[in-house]
Amino acid sequence: MTSFDKRTEDTEQTQSDDARAVTEAALFEAFGGVRGMVETVLPGLLFVAIFTVNKDLHVSAIAALALSLVLVVVRLALKDTVKHAFSGVFGVGFGVLFAMFTGNAKDFYLPGMLYTLGMALAYIITTLAGVPLIGLILGPIFKENLSWRTRNPGRKKAYAKASWAWGLILLGKCAILFPLYWWANTAQLGWVLVALKIPPFLLAVWLTWVFLAKAPAPIDVFAEMEAEEKAEQERKAALAAEGGESTGGRHRRDA
Repeated sequence: MTSFDKRTEDTEQTQSDDARAVTEAALFEAFGGVRGMVETVLPGLLFVAIFTVNKDLHVSAIAALALSLVLVVVRLALKDTVKHAFSGVFGVGFGVLFAMFTGNAKDFYLPGMLYTLGMALAYIITTLAGVPLIGLILGPIFKENLSWRTRNPGRKKAYAKASWAWGLILLGKCAILFPLYWWANTAQLGWVLVALKIPPFLLAVWLTWVFLAKAPAPIDVFAEMEAEEKAEQERKAALAAEGGESTGGRHRRDA
């Protein structure tokens, strides 16, 4: 192997490593990372733990909602992003409302289950329509917006694969949970749901990382717009300078 080939191989490896690092950072930002997963699991875990012990719907629901609010307050105190914590509050809040309204503790989990089903269908339908949802979610984070739809077919294909993965994984999760909603008691459903919170999510994120790490690099449309604006400003400055020189020349001739 020549030194040129070695340098080329090292450059390609560095670019591959950079692409993977950028992909990991984008996925971490989009899905909240470890902390986001913990904040998603804890309220439901507290609900089922308390209900398993005392079978008190009100105490379990209020404790879960209170914990969700505490997680938001902690985020605010640390001046951290609160979107994942707030989504947890809304999810728990709807669960509490459903359960309190029907008097059935299992309904605490129903909004989240319906949301999971809705997301599964959204991933599949948008992919069939040619605008895979995972691309709509990650495009702004990668600063490519929708450029992958028409200008980066390899990346669009990777987003389609990732969206199929998310949709099928979430459908599989629903295939387990909805029968349990009808057949199992509240505690059984709750523990199964808690157990299924993280593993399917991690599998979907990992598959997304695999697909995107092998895909072409994103097109930074923001950098392109900045470059176009800079070029336009330079063009106007050049025209203004030429105009000034022409005016100065006429003045000298007139003199």
